[in-house]
This record gives sequence, C-alpha cells and structure tokens, in this order.
Amino acid sequence: MISVDNALKIVLHDIKTLGREGVSLTGSLGRILAEDIYAGSDIPGFDNSAMDGYALKAQDTAAISRTGPKVLTVIEDRKAGYISRRAIKNGQAIRIMTGAVMPKGSDSVVMVEGTKRHGMDSVKIFKPAKRGDNVRRRGEDIKKGERVIAKGTRLTCGHIGLLASLGKAKVLVTRPPRIAILATGDEVIDVDEKLKPGKLRSSNTYTLYSQVLKCGGIPKNLGIVKDTPDMLEARLKRGLDCDMILTSGGVSVGDYDLVKLILAKMRTDIRFWKVAMRPGKPLAFGLIKGIPIFSLPGNPVSSMISFEVFVKPAMLKMEGANGSSAKMVDAVSEENITKRKGLRYFLRAITRWEDGIYLTRTTGPQGSGILKSMALANSLIVLPEDDEDIDKGVRVTVQFLD
Repeated sequence: MISVDNALKIVLHDIKTLGREGVSLTGSLGRILAEDIYAGSDIPGFDNSAMDGYALKAQDTAAISRTGPKVLTVIEDRKAGYISRRAIKNGQAIRIMTGAVMPKGSDSVVMVEGTKRHGMDSVKIFKPAKRGDNVRRRGEDIKKGERVIAKGTRLTCGHIGLLASLGKAKVLVTRPPRIAILATGDEVIDVDEKLKPGKLRSSNTYTLYSQVLKCGGIPKNLGIVKDTPDMLEARLKRGLDCDMILTSGGVSVGDYDLVKLILAKMRTDIRFWKVAMRPGKPLAFGLIKGIPIFSLPGNPVSSMISFEVFVKPAMLKMEGANGSSAKMVDAVSEENITKRKGLRYFLRAITRWEDGIYLTRTTGPQGSGILKSMALANSLIVLPEDDEDIDKGVRVTVQFLD
C-alpha cells in the first residue's frame, strides 16, 4: 500500500500537458492561459478625468470655501472621446466628463458636486483641489511591457476585462482534457431507471461528471457496464479516444471486481493499486495505451475524495495550470475526532472564519457511503498518517473544496 504523497508524485510524473489552441476572448472564460500576456501600451494611454467635473489648475482653488467660492471662466465643455485643443490658463476651467483626456495646462479635477455653474461662461468652485485630484495618470493601471497575466492562469472575468483593454481579441489557451467516465457493477442502474431491490442508482457517474466540468474538462459518459469481462473491455476501449479514463467500482477484492483483471488483459501499466488513505484506499492508477486511467472506488464519497486528491491535480497539470487550486488553512477542531494511525484521513467538514481564526467540525457520520456528508461540506479535514485521535481545540489542516 502506497502513501498519498508518493502516489500523487507518481500520478503527476506520468501526466503530460496538453497542446494549445487559439480561442476568442468571449470563449476564454475559465480556460488556462498558454502564453504570457504583456502589455503593448500603457493603460490608461493618457491622463484622464476620474470624475465628471471641471479641469483646472489647483493653484486657482487655494484657500476657498463654501463662504468664499472662486469663480473661474469656463472656456469649453469637453466629453469623453474627444481632445481639447485649448490650453487652460490661470483663472480658467474646462467642463470635463469621466474618461476625457485632461486638457493642457490643467492638473486636477473638481467634482461637479463641489461646483455651481454661474451663467453660461463661468463656474463657482466651492472645494479646493490639490494637484492630481481625480486624475487617472497614464500607465497607472498597466505599464507598457509589463507582464499582465502569467501563463498557466485560469482566466476570470477580471482577466477578460484586462485582455479586452489590451486589444486581445484571441488568446492561446491549453486544450481542455477530454475525460471518459465509466461506472461498473451489476447492482448499479442509471438515474432514470426504476429502483428495484438490490439496485443502486449511479451517483458516481454524475458526481464525477460534474467534478470534471468544474475542473475545466470535457466529460464523456461511457454509461454503466455490468460485471462481465467482455462488456467491460469493450466499454473501456470506447474511452481510448480521450485524454484520461475514470472508472468507479470493481477495484476492491471481491470475486466480481473485474477491473484489475481487464486492465491486466489490456496490458495496462499499473503504477499502484492501493493508497493509505480513508476514504479511498482501493484506488488504482496506470497507463492504458499511454492514456492515464484512474480506477476509483465504488463508494460515492470515496470516489469524490479520490477525485479531489488525485484526479483534480492531474487535470490541472494536463491544462498547464500554475500550482494547486486547493486552499489549505489551519483550523481549530470543534470536536474530538477518532483516528487510526497509518492512514491519511479526509473528513468532510464545515469550516468557518470567526473572531480571527478558522473553526472546523465534521458534517456528521463519515461513512464512505454517506453522500450527504459531501453535500454538506465546504472543506476536508486532512489528518496525516502518523496522527491518532484528535482532541477538541487542537489545530488541524483543512483543505477547502472551492
């Protein structure tokens, strides 16, 4: 039985990053950037007004107040998108809109709320200004030549805005991995089938499908296959056009757990078969015709946890993502936890921030078939192999699921 850390090292060693493809900016949200993005120009590209108001010389507003406003001559009204050809001199102002280029001779903007128009050609200024007030300076957001977004970044809405401001109508991203999903077992039926005695609906098909989607992959549902060697082999072959194969069930030690037998028949290079973890111990990983295959446990919680621990990091490497997306924190346990030495535990938990610390507690019964424990959880309490029973009030490591 292999440790979690060694198993993950083996998995990541065997996973290769996929190729690149160009996509439109509107189709790039959530994709992994396959190139560094550098700014070709300053943003903003010119000094501009941050407010609707009046552009002027700050010295003209010195020592004014509500009881003693300063009257300036308005020489022009200028809206955004147009450049004033006139330069402001002492005692003058230009009516300016947000985003408009700062006129020559001006060094600040007084918001319209601090002014009152006085006739057609003048304005009363009630609020003193300092140089630079309400002015967005050229390049204050981004400097020309600056690396704006690093290769390996998963693009968010904010990144999309940056790319648009840089004129990037298309970007290079990593091709999303195609992941085949196969559930096994005579006892397993699909979600829309009538439930009969001895049968179970295949929740694994849909949890894995959604987990793949959440990680940016393209799932391919191979359905459910019975515990028949020929049928299992034929169905596995239908996943060989994908970048990864996930099976659930059939990897324990029962007489009808046939996945190991069929993988051997298909000359799969098995890297490991059991992992020192709970839940998820009966888990296999290997390469079938060069394609990574994870044989996950049949118990629904075990399957989901195994995905979080091994499949998710493998997918992130396939996509060329930077680092790990898992957020790890220290938290104080709000309850006593029973643990056996020698296995790494992943307990479903609810973790919250309160009075400057994280507090965490399990979601209730932690059996590997209790799917509700995952539905209620926002995190996992991760207890190392050498740990034994944990007392209430002890600090533990927590891995957030989102």
